[in-house]
Amino acid sequence: MHKILVLYYSRHGGTQQLARHIGRGIEQVDGCEAILRTVTDLDSQGELVGSPTKGDPVVTLDDLKACSGLAMGSPVRFGNMAAPLKHFIDSTSSHWLSGTLIGKPGCVFTSSSSMHGGQETTLQSMMLPLLHHGMLIVGLPYSEPKLHTTRSGGTPYGASHLSHGQQKVLDNDESTLAQALGKRLAEAAIKLA
Repeated sequence: MHKILVLYYSRHGGTQQLARHIGRGIEQVDGCEAILRTVTDLDSQGELVGSPTKGDPVVTLDDLKACSGLAMGSPVRFGNMAAPLKHFIDSTSSHWLSGTLIGKPGCVFTSSSSMHGGQETTLQSMMLPLLHHGMLIVGLPYSEPKLHTTRSGGTPYGASHLSHGQQKVLDNDESTLAQALGKRLAEAAIKLA
């Protein structure tokens, strides 16, 4: 069984919803299992604290070692990934040194509350540590029909959600594209294994 890690940080639920749909896409592929993990908030000293009040278990470094692929998601924070996720990624030097993720597929996803809030720069910023880890980046090709027609989230760089302030639930295009990204990631993991 190929375990595909879906790692995310979510403050208001949009990124978590994307993670769930990516997980559904992963599990459409025989022999693949989605492992959803999150990170906790940071305290005033910049350390991860507590446990999530609801949702998925907190990620560990062992989760990275066990995965055959990685989907990583964060809400937009000034055009970049959120600090709690970045803090965890900064703690992965031992895996970088040992080459744990080299040659494994990875993808990224994000959510924001405004159309021009920095979704694409956030997706690109999350790709950088994956590239440093030697991962192979998987995006959404334009062979996905919804990528041509979406008026909300979804980019060739990765799945996304646009909350429009109060629109907290993913629309059909966003959920379809997130599942397509998960399926593509899982298929890549099988081919690369």
